[in-house]
Parts: sequence; structure tokens; C-alpha cells
Amino acid sequence: MRPRHPVLLPVLLAFLAACPAWAQQGFKFSQQDDADREEQAARADRIAAQLSTPCRADLKNKKIMVVIGEVQSNGYIAAQQQNYGPHFQAINARLRSLGLRTYTPAEIRAQIAQAEIDAYFKNDPDAALSASKRLGANFVLRGLISAQATRNAMMNVNQVSVNMQFTLYGSDGRLISTVDASENSYAGADVAKMALTLVNEKADEVVPALYADYCTRAAPASAKRPAPK
Repeated sequence: MRPRHPVLLPVLLAFLAACPAWAQQGFKFSQQDDADREEQAARADRIAAQLSTPCRADLKNKKIMVVIGEVQSNGYIAAQQQNYGPHFQAINARLRSLGLRTYTPAEIRAQIAQAEIDAYFKNDPDAALSASKRLGANFVLRGLISAQATRNAMMNVNQVSVNMQFTLYGSDGRLISTVDASENSYAGADVAKMALTLVNEKADEVVPALYADYCTRAAPASAKRPAPK
């Protein structure tokens, strides 16, 4: 018996030829869901391990100065701390929840001139060291954030990308930790709000990594060696 619709067979073959390989191999969206769940589980395990890092009691009593800067579109780094309160809180609140001591932006501005804050972002070690000593900070955490907003013409929506780098130094300029993170998302009309949302989301990964490095690397070498018997 001849098929009623002989044209259907070549159409079906053409469709299968045009399909990507995963479609012909029985790909299911549940497979992608499983991969996402595995990735989230691995992330949770990594963060839990970092947060459980043993930390010496005396390190938790040290004072940390947190300063935030933003790379603007012309390459200039704006570091007026009063403008980055929400960004500061995204990091500061998590540090304090781990038992670490930090200065408030008001305390920093009261004792350090803006030029000295700028020195942390211009890699001026002498000015930065002087500022740390005057404030009495044992450690300095420098956060550098850049956000770029673009228009997705195909989707007709705004999208924003955020890149962050947090660097922890001893007051003597010793590098203790550097943590980088990036995230992007579609955004509505308020691009700045979405950028802050992404900073908050990535802070959940950035702070545990910084904490683990702080607890394992912040003590000076002499303090790590056991006393001779």
C-alpha cells in the first residue's frame, strides 16, 4: 500500500538532518537540570568547606579596612566611599557574620583623606601603608568593581555584566588573597539596581574564599612556626 502522504518522509528526514546532535541522541531538558543541580551542589560544598576553615582567635580580633572602588567607562577609578554603601554592606555584613572586625565607612573617612583612599587603587604602597597605620588597620580589603550595561537588540532588553576583584593585604603590604568573580544578567530599566543584585549574589562566593585565605595565610610566618621545645 502506498503511503497517503509521500511528501512527509523526505520532510522528516530533512528535519532530522537539520537537528543538532543532542536532539538526535535523545537529549532531555532534565539532563540540563541535573547538571545545574550538580553544579549548585558542588558550589554549596565548596562554600561550606571554606567557611569551616579553622581560624585563630587572635586573627578574628584584628581590624580590617574595607574600601570599594568602581572602574568607570573612561577607565577612571571612583573611590568615594560614601557612594558605595550598598556594595560595602554586601561584603562587610558577611565578614562580620563570620566574626571578623571591620571599620565602618564613616570611621574610615574620619581618619583617612580621600587622596590616601585613592592610593589603594593607584598601587601607591607608601601612601597606602601610611593610611593603614594612621587608622590602625591590620588588614586592608580592596574591592574593585566594574559594571557594563549594553542593549541586547535581538531580545530588546538591557543586560548588565559585573566583574569584581577583591584583594586582601596585610598592613605591611603583604598580599594574602585575591578573589575574582563575574556575573551577567538581563536587566530592566534600573541597570544600577541589577548590578548591585549581582554583587550581592557573588558576595556569597567571594567572602568564603577570602575568609579561607585569611584564616590560613594572614598570620605572619613567625606566628605559624611552633615554639622550640
